[in-house]
Amino acid sequence: MKTQFDILRKVRELVVKSIQGLSLEQLHAIPEGFKNNIAWNVAHLVVTQQLLHYRLSGKDCLIPEELIEENRKGTSPTKKFTQEEFDEILELLKGLPNTLEEDFNEGIFTEYKEYPTSTGFVLDTIETAITFNNFHESLHLGVIMSLKKLV
Repeated sequence: MKTQFDILRKVRELVVKSIQGLSLEQLHAIPEGFKNNIAWNVAHLVVTQQLLHYRLSGKDCLIPEELIEENRKGTSPTKKFTQEEFDEILELLKGLPNTLEEDFNEGIFTEYKEYPTSTGFVLDTIETAITFNNFHESLHLGVIMSLKKLV
């Protein structure tokens, strides 16, 4: 599983690198033909990882419920983050993979509620959820890179 955690950290490093130097205005811009923005995609990565790994394992998420409700699957941006709020999201993006790996290694994920994803893949263990989340994060990295070209 160590490789899966390394992949998660690498994808998130690439996300951070790809958005360096963008203004808040650019982070929140929604180009024609899109329904969300870079800021929402970054927050969505943080939220989805917590839901797939912690909530479906019967654990409390390590992020505010408001962040979850505003950035979970099926939502669109409803507000703009302040620079301070977005910086906090970036800190979560960078730090939570280490917490996940520590919690996994401590064996806290003892149960998992089966979850059929919108891709048709069924998550039934924490291990499959970690692997699937890496796929999900890579998709959103691609979206972020596309959005960046248009803002």
